[in-house]
Amino acid sequence: MSYRPDLPMIVQSDRTILLETQHPLFTEARQAISGFAELIKSPEYMHTYRITPLSLWNAAAGGMTPEQVSEALTTYSKYGVPPTIVRELEETMSRYGRIRLEKAGDDILLISDDSLILTELTSYKSVAQLLDESRADEGFIIKPYARGLIKQELIHLGYPVQDIAGYTAGESCPVSWREITAAGRPFALRPYQEEAVRAFHSGGAATGGSGVLVLPCGAGKTVIGLGAICQLQTATLIVTTNTTSVRQWISELLDKTGLDPSLVGEYTGDRKEVKPITVATYQILTYRPSAEDEFPHMKLFSERDWGLIIYDEVHLLPAPVFRVTSGIQATRRLGLTATLVREDGREEDVFTLIGPKKYEVPWKIMEEQGWIAEALCREIRLPFEPKWREAYARASTRQKFRIAAENPRKLEVVRYLLDQHSHDQVLIIGQYVDQLDQMAAALGLPLITGKVPESERELLYQQFKKGEIKRLIVSKVANFAVDLPDANVAIQISGTFGSRQEEAQRLGRILRPKPDDNKAHFYTLVTRDTREQEFSLHRQLFLVEQGYPYDIIEMETLV
Repeated sequence: MSYRPDLPMIVQSDRTILLETQHPLFTEARQAISGFAELIKSPEYMHTYRITPLSLWNAAAGGMTPEQVSEALTTYSKYGVPPTIVRELEETMSRYGRIRLEKAGDDILLISDDSLILTELTSYKSVAQLLDESRADEGFIIKPYARGLIKQELIHLGYPVQDIAGYTAGESCPVSWREITAAGRPFALRPYQEEAVRAFHSGGAATGGSGVLVLPCGAGKTVIGLGAICQLQTATLIVTTNTTSVRQWISELLDKTGLDPSLVGEYTGDRKEVKPITVATYQILTYRPSAEDEFPHMKLFSERDWGLIIYDEVHLLPAPVFRVTSGIQATRRLGLTATLVREDGREEDVFTLIGPKKYEVPWKIMEEQGWIAEALCREIRLPFEPKWREAYARASTRQKFRIAAENPRKLEVVRYLLDQHSHDQVLIIGQYVDQLDQMAAALGLPLITGKVPESERELLYQQFKKGEIKRLIVSKVANFAVDLPDANVAIQISGTFGSRQEEAQRLGRILRPKPDDNKAHFYTLVTRDTREQEFSLHRQLFLVEQGYPYDIIEMETLV
């Protein structure tokens, strides 16, 4: 195996990839492997990626071949690619689509061109119990309710199913775009938004109609969802994270399409409207009086003949909704997200029950094209006062994180940053309500937490959007689907342990394109040499894998 020291990458036989960050070809190599490898470590000089079966199946579903993956690895590898890796790539990627679900009259058949593989897989009890009967040499008829379940079983056995059994049309619901929005602005889909809708719909073919679109916060995923509705012209259920998001979806629907408001319903804790286009929260769908009771609102999934279900922030899909989704595989399903990372490790269920990744635009590419703001990310490390250091030393592991996160010296840094950004729209974001209460009182700033009524939240959001207030302190209720387009500074004072998805959402609050210099500033305050700093390394993974430089600044150099 020849050695080429001028290249930036080492491909190892355990499917990990080491990539030198200081190498001139780093950015080019990172982009080449990002479609099929997952970043798992990002220290300063050497990043580690991992090739997984799921990352390869997503690549295969997107049309990438084993030859293209091998070529990307070979092009940048110092030592070449181990032959075992090449064989594993071919074997793993070839498994996608080797087993298929196809429609045959009123039945759905489980089929394969490899009869031996099909015989082997259907001999498993967990699979066999989902089959109705064998149909000569054609394959196996699956039980009517088993379309989702059998896909889950087979991916656990290492064979992701290509589902081309088609979809029901659903109830008709004519929807058309406005060329001038209700607010009086010219409107048209951006080129990448059109591409995303086309990738999902796939010309109406059986290979389209279910899948996940991965785009940055600020890229207009809501508008892409509207594009799917306009493409399909069908009754649609949209499920999203909170009531604020529900109302933003409804606002966008009425602003950018010609839908009569009477055709659009809100299904939340406040209202229970079921209309041809209905927007609901995950929270109301997963509500039940007690752990022994049924979920009374899950019937919403069957209350109309939906032709499309849109799962906003699909990386947050709750387990009970996965179970319902398993049973509605004949309905088209669209997942929208900024990151495929799930903290519960259920990425395979998203792949299986919602669909594979159909389209992705990296954040940095959108930034280069001016669709989102350029993000400048900085971590500011703070010391502890001696009495806090003593409390930290005596605390339990879980308490250590909170003590570090609530370091009182963070208030000094926040004051300093607010002075530095005196003319900017600043969000101060945190995890712990007590800490946020104290920060709001000390700075005399408005605060939004889960305890603040929805009407008051919306008023504060509107005041912030209009520039009537320029600073707003928010808890994690503002992580998801809150549209604050003019925010250009975020100061993160505490977070949820090492959550990469939360990092994505918080950065996304400030990435809407800006009218002047189109720059956004993202600060994270971290107590030095603590559990908080350890977790921040994991959170940084998201920023680094998107290509953002991440500067480390010591507090002593600032204040």
